[in-house]
Amino acid sequence: MSQSPITPEARFAALVEGFLGTPGVTPPTEGKAFGSAGLKFHGKIFAMLVRGQLVVKLPKARVDALVVSGAGERFTANRGRPMKEWIAIDPASDEEWLLLAREALAFVAS
Repeated sequence: MSQSPITPEARFAALVEGFLGTPGVTPPTEGKAFGSAGLKFHGKIFAMLVRGQLVVKLPKARVDALVVSGAGERFTANRGRPMKEWIAIDPASDEEWLLLAREALAFVAS
């Protein structure tokens, strides 16, 4: 009997768990407002789950490299225009979500 693959929601919940207790980091909150479902550092979002994809804030050059590698696409936030410093990671990508979120935290904290 094969195990069902872990859902993006379960992956993100595990990621959030990994940041609990990190100074300055607050977990997602209830609500529908933009960013309420995101991990924040001193009020600034650095990682969130959007439509089953991990969305993280990283330097533009890093986002460009991840896009070229096929790991994800620039995040548009339903505005039609890609955001330079945000990437939506394809759930099928081999990229490690926790490592990307740590990288995003370091970027937002800098």
